[in-house]
Order: sequence, then structure tokens, then C-alpha cells
Amino acid sequence: MDDTTTKEQEKFSAAAEEAANNNVDGLAGAPIESEAAEPSPETRVTELEAELAEYKDRLLRALAETENVRRRAQREREDASKYAIAGFAKDLLSAADNLRRALESLPESEAKDERTRSLLAGVAATERELLGVFERHGIKRIDPKGEVFDHNFHQAIFEAERPDQPGGSVVEVLQPGYVLHDRLLRPAMVGVAKGGTKPPEAA
Repeated sequence: MDDTTTKEQEKFSAAAEEAANNNVDGLAGAPIESEAAEPSPETRVTELEAELAEYKDRLLRALAETENVRRRAQREREDASKYAIAGFAKDLLSAADNLRRALESLPESEAKDERTRSLLAGVAATERELLGVFERHGIKRIDPKGEVFDHNFHQAIFEAERPDQPGGSVVEVLQPGYVLHDRLLRPAMVGVAKGGTKPPEAA
């Protein structure tokens, strides 16, 4: 191999080495990109706003559910307080019925002596006191004679031909009914007019 060829090879090798060094230096100065590029600030803000909206929605739902539970518990407590005496009140209704039967069995006008009249007065006073206790505890008597029949509070035992009475009106009360606040304890047992004139419109 002659000297000319050897010099050319040395020049080519030197040029290749210089080019390689230049490439390495360029790569060293260039920024290295990460495999997963970080999102832009605008994208991050949008993501955070979406997360905030989701958490806010969850919080509002939880608060609404908590409020519903509180109201339901309060309503149950109120109902328990209002209607706790329902069973006891039903047991006392027969006592009220017996007092009324005693008074109706002998009208005061038929009492022939002072002793009997005093007894009737005592029974009447006892009935008034019992009904007063009922009233104080939200128990009201239903005595619907002359009113329009209402299946929510009355129980029809018979129908009677009463041409002078509006059809569907209560003409006789066989047994009074009672309600505890707005809850029926016992329906009034009644007789209802059959036929007759058209019943008046309920208020």
C-alpha cells in the first residue's frame, strides 16, 4: 500500500471521529424527552375542575341523604309520640260506651226520685270527664248524625227508606266512632238514608 492511500485513510478516519464527537456533543446538549410527557397547565386545570365537580356532587348527595334520614327519624319520633296511646285509648272506648248506655237507659226526665237523679248526674259527670281526658290527648268522638256518609270514618250497618232525608246521609248512630289526631281508632256504626233527595255537597 502506497503512502497516498495511507494518508487518505488517515484523513477519512479523522473526519469520521470528528463527526462522531460532534454528534455526541449535540446529543448531550439536547433536552431528553420523557416517555410520558406531562400535561399542560390548562389540561391539568380542566382535570382538577372535573374532579372538584364530582366531589361536590357526591357531597351534595350525601348531605341530601343525611337530611332525608334526619327528617324520617323525626317524623317517626313524632308519630310514636302522637299515636303511642292508641292501644290504651281503644281499651277505654268500651268504658265510654258503657257510660253512654247507662245514661240512655234511663233518661233524666224519667227519674222519679232524687237519688236516681243524683246517680244519673254522677254518671254524666264521669262521661264528661272521660271525654275531656280524651280531648286533651287528641282523641275525638265521631257522632255524625245528619252528616253525609263518609266511608273513611263511618261504617254503614243498614240502609233505611227516609224520603224526608237526603240520600246517603246518616240517619242513626248505633255506636259513635273515635279518632286519635288524624288516625281512625274506631269507625262510627251508622244507618244511612236510602233514596230521598240528593245529599248536600261535602264541604
